Amino acid sequence: MAVPALADRSPQPRALPLREVRTRLTQLVSLAELTDTVTVVTRDGDPRPIAAIVPAPAARTGAQARADAERVAAISAGWARRLEELHRQSSRRHAAELRALTDALAEAWAELDRRAPAGDPALTRLKAAHSDLLRRP
Repeated sequence: MAVPALADRSPQPRALPLREVRTRLTQLVSLAELTDTVTVVTRDGDPRPIAAIVPAPAARTGAQARADAERVAAISAGWARRLEELHRQSSRRHAAELRALTDALAEAWAELDRRAPAGDPALTRLKAAHSDLLRRP
């Protein structure tokens, strides 16, 4: 058969007799690797399949695929636990920093109230602009 190796890109597996497979083995292996083509090998004169040339990823067994999936799930679960712990630590640190900042702002506003004359329009505008900060506990 004088067909170029890369000419057939059909998703359907093609059947070839063993005699032709022996002649074109290197070509068929390259075809499987490059284009994910499956070649079914038959006995000369018998259409029943006896073997197949498949891309390596397709040859993985179900057990191998499950083992890989379990390994990925275990790794993912480990990372998820670690990220959750880092999130908790960050939240605690953030809450502590927010409390310290709120306390410092409360001291600053108390000092401004003490030093500014009563009814100072600049202080009134400043308090209005920062009213969201003044409401925090």
